[in-house]
Amino acid sequence: MTLRNKEIARLNDRYDLIGFDPRGVNYSTKTSCEGAPPPHAGPGPLTKASAKRIYEAMAADNAACGRSDPAFLGQLTTANVARDLDRVRAALGERRLNILGFSWGTWLGAVYRSLFPGRTGRVFLDSPAPPYTSFAEHDEGVAEATERNFARMAAWLARYDTTYGLGATAQQVRAAVLKLRHDYDAAPKTFTDLNATIDGASIAQLAGKTSPEWPRAGRALAELRGATGSQAPPTVKEIFGAEPAPPVPGAPEMMNMTMNRATICNEDQSRLGFSAAWAAYQERLEREPVTAFYFGAGCAGWPLPAQQTRVHRTGGSLVLSGHRYDTMSAYKWTLQTQAAIGGKVYTVDDDVHVSATRVPECAADVVAYFTTGRIDNGCDGEPVPTP
Repeated sequence: MTLRNKEIARLNDRYDLIGFDPRGVNYSTKTSCEGAPPPHAGPGPLTKASAKRIYEAMAADNAACGRSDPAFLGQLTTANVARDLDRVRAALGERRLNILGFSWGTWLGAVYRSLFPGRTGRVFLDSPAPPYTSFAEHDEGVAEATERNFARMAAWLARYDTTYGLGATAQQVRAAVLKLRHDYDAAPKTFTDLNATIDGASIAQLAGKTSPEWPRAGRALAELRGATGSQAPPTVKEIFGAEPAPPVPGAPEMMNMTMNRATICNEDQSRLGFSAAWAAYQERLEREPVTAFYFGAGCAGWPLPAQQTRVHRTGGSLVLSGHRYDTMSAYKWTLQTQAAIGGKVYTVDDDVHVSATRVPECAADVVAYFTTGRIDNGCDGEPVPTP
């Protein structure tokens, strides 16, 4: 486990910090069924025909994956991972586990707590997942939260209008970015030194950045507003031309996408057909016109039966750390989870996913909770940067 600052490292004074590889990940038993990426839609607005090709390819890949090892893949569920976690507890000789969970780990923590209430101590869940598994509702929640956070970005860009020149008010910035999206959808631009074509979806991606990226995203938007040459402006090239870092030889696997897909799809009740998926995409474009751009098949085609996982109230100590502007775990999911399983909401006033243990002020509260069982109502979180 990586502890980012001295405050959170104080957990070591009282606790042994234990991480584990869930089944399907890293050193635990696993399999792989990663297929080819879906077909490229081409630049400009996504057409229904292109969307159907993408959907059918993703659904076929889901079907092939699920059939590749159904006996193993079919038992990859959060409930089974929670049972594995309880075996870790037993092996350590501990009567109870205290849980510090992040992102998907918050769903695991909620499920463990529901299955084993008598074996659960203090629980702190940072950036909670919703109390259900639905790819369709997940996409809706992320799109809604991202568009809402852009309103903050627009106000920030307006505050620094002399730097970015996108407008002196949030409304002017929004209009400028929306026009930029429409312009690049109408006339996508290819640069000689950039493999990617810049279109309206590229503008949406920039507008959907979280606050640590606002300075770079703002520069890229400003550059694209006046880009006329054959070469990509510097910040645009930096963002869209960056090559992924090569894997470090011998480094442990941080995520296994086969396990990720199987665990979600085994529990997903939505599995939309193409017509419903296309209609939902069109509705997102209408509701979130600046930042919505993603279309996918979710768990369509997954051949294994859906296994519903339920969580419920159990009593005991629980803190749900929701980030007010988080775009990966929408804040409303924190409130939905509280309604489903109880607990105290601790609000981090930022848009940075799972930042509660990274910011010293917030990390001190986390340590105090695990030490005393008490915590206040929240913290400021990651500060918004300057240009």
